Amino acid sequence: MTRDAAAPVPATADAPHLIRDLDTLLACYGEPVGAAVAKELPYIHPHYRRFIEAAPFVSVATSGPGGLDNSPRGDAPGFVRMVDDRTLMLPDRRGNNRLDTLRNLLADPRIALLFLIPGVGETLRVNGRAVISVDPALLDMFAVDGKAPRSVLVVTVDTVYYQCSKALVRSKLWDPATRIERSALPSTGTMIGDISRGTIDAAVYDRELPARIQAQLY
Repeated sequence: MTRDAAAPVPATADAPHLIRDLDTLLACYGEPVGAAVAKELPYIHPHYRRFIEAAPFVSVATSGPGGLDNSPRGDAPGFVRMVDDRTLMLPDRRGNNRLDTLRNLLADPRIALLFLIPGVGETLRVNGRAVISVDPALLDMFAVDGKAPRSVLVVTVDTVYYQCSKALVRSKLWDPATRIERSALPSTGTMIGDISRGTIDAAVYDRELPARIQAQLY
């Protein structure tokens, strides 16, 4: 598939072309039917459990007074654990201390999880409500190399939904042929240095970053 890069950009903000109500939206797309509806469940089916247990990565979406947040979480497969078919536990490892996810959950417990597995086209979506626990027994349960997370998110599942592979097929996300060299993009230090207008030294940041990441994984 090719696209004409020189094609004019449509005036998407023109009022006559905006969808503003559900009836118009459904007239454009139609109602979901068949498998699209049947695969959504209010609990974690054993098949969905296997998917979660194999996933080394999950994207965590939350909402709060300060706005929306979508943060990545990753660890060894199985790092998100199931208490039962309605409850998940997710450790909150060391990060940058922005606490965007946790601040949101204090105000609004709703949470959305998107699980990905390298090489697998399908994804798994979980919607529910989360609380932040610092129960020492839970923290110890998730310790790695003797280092426990600061907290554990305990998620009560509302719905679980298996997403087909079309998005990953279109994006060729797992296709080695589509990978680019990291050097093709600005380095982390370069971006932060420019954004901070030089208050953070780009070269020093890049030089120290690999060791800092390793030291702060857990």
